[in-house]
Amino acid sequence: MRTLVRLALVSASVFAFVSSAAPQNVSYERLLNADRTPQDWLMYGGNFASQRYSRLKQIDRTNVQNLKAAWIYQPAQPGMIEASPVVVDGIMYVTEPPSTVTALDAKYGTKIWSWTPVLPQRVYTIGMHLANRGIAILDSTIYVGTIDAHLVALDAKTGAVKWNVHIAENNKGYAIESVPRIVNGKVIIGIGGGEAAARGFLDAYDAKTGARVWRLWTVPAPGEPGSETWGKDMTGTGGATTWLTGSYDPELNLLYWGTGNPGPDYNRDARPGDNLYSCSLLAIDPDNGQLKWYFQYTPHDTHDWDSSQAPVLFDDTLDGKPRKFVAMANRNGFYYVLDRVTGQFVAGRPFVKVTWAKGLDEKGRPILADNIEPTSAGQLVYPAVMGGTEWTGPSYSPETKLFYVSAHEMGAYFKAGRPRIDVNAPPNYGGGGQSALSGDDAYGAIRALDSLTGKLKWEYRLLAPAWVSTLATAGGLVFSGSDEGDFFALDAATGKLLWEFKISGTNPRTNPITYAVDGKQYVITESGNNFIAFSLP
Repeated sequence: MRTLVRLALVSASVFAFVSSAAPQNVSYERLLNADRTPQDWLMYGGNFASQRYSRLKQIDRTNVQNLKAAWIYQPAQPGMIEASPVVVDGIMYVTEPPSTVTALDAKYGTKIWSWTPVLPQRVYTIGMHLANRGIAILDSTIYVGTIDAHLVALDAKTGAVKWNVHIAENNKGYAIESVPRIVNGKVIIGIGGGEAAARGFLDAYDAKTGARVWRLWTVPAPGEPGSETWGKDMTGTGGATTWLTGSYDPELNLLYWGTGNPGPDYNRDARPGDNLYSCSLLAIDPDNGQLKWYFQYTPHDTHDWDSSQAPVLFDDTLDGKPRKFVAMANRNGFYYVLDRVTGQFVAGRPFVKVTWAKGLDEKGRPILADNIEPTSAGQLVYPAVMGGTEWTGPSYSPETKLFYVSAHEMGAYFKAGRPRIDVNAPPNYGGGGQSALSGDDAYGAIRALDSLTGKLKWEYRLLAPAWVSTLATAGGLVFSGSDEGDFFALDAATGKLLWEFKISGTNPRTNPITYAVDGKQYVITESGNNFIAFSLP
């Protein structure tokens, strides 16, 4: 059990620097057209399609080798940085562990203001990190979730609190690491806590007042449709939490959100059946929270393969007809393409070594292999519990039509046990564990997949599986990193290494974005306790 003790609590804004830049109001229209202002990075994933692609091309294949560090910002509070910055009109908003929001001058990296919530003396983060992945912005307001399960609205210019909503009880395992998504005047926010057997849900709040508009439960209550997929007795079961950030199609007015594993994680005895709507992609009407369709990637998951990875939206032609697709490189090791209008399965194939399934049937359901369930002695299965990839974001380039993902080649011995309850805490993993394989057979790679088929086009091999995102740009580049602390740029068409920089730092979580200030393009990433921005001389 991890706890957090705050020795110094800061709830007011701290002004450290007055910037000449001033953020303008970010209208919803501006968010809808985020690609038209590539000098900004207006939301998590870069746009509503979560493509992590930028039209900036000042930095390209011919000059990327000249990149130099422009500035470094070091948060005061040590911890694991997993944030993806947002940049608006020369102002950068980052989050620091566990739930601090800081505004920086994006040109110089100098602090403008910082806000830290007052947290309880004891914070539960079962199966989660003491981290935060970023903010959302609308008009002149910043929105952030906190590790103790609050949603807070801040003034974008000063950091002053506008409203604060208590979403769920942290002492029941609920916590927020994820980034809100703004849709039609609503703040959509997911929740974590599946390892604590917390029942998952997705919430929408009025952006102006903080009033809750709707809640969609991702585990049906007994007697509701889908509850039969959990067995007769659902006592102690839960999960299917919404702990990352979804995507949105404004034309279809559909929100796409992934869900996590069912609980207990590795012991299936209490939850026979498919366990809807765990390990699924949900298509939701953002106006009322109504579920329009779902696709379950891993029915009856017993290996902790959450399906909370970013759903990447793209349009293409198939069999001579224009189609709307949603793609996901799933933690279970398969790459999937679905029709995002209907949820129909279009294509799928492994993008890493997979031994738990022989393949996918015509509807995309896995064809299970033999001897894959966790045992008391341990059952060797590929991929490992960290999956074929993790929560870190892939990218998609409309120029190359390739999907770039950090792949993990690693297996694990999955072990089953009896669910356990700590009388002083929420339920934990519910009987399960794993001992990961190590050695020369485990490695990582940045892989480029054909977006329509998942066929491998190229790979850049890494020493170890890496918890890193990729960033694709119109300069013909893919930026990413390694667990050894390298930050690098690859040729988007071939995977050739064009530039690298040794950042180092513990627990690197490379999550790069790019932006421009005064006509100069920057690329920023994080590693250890640093945010580092790069630019051309």
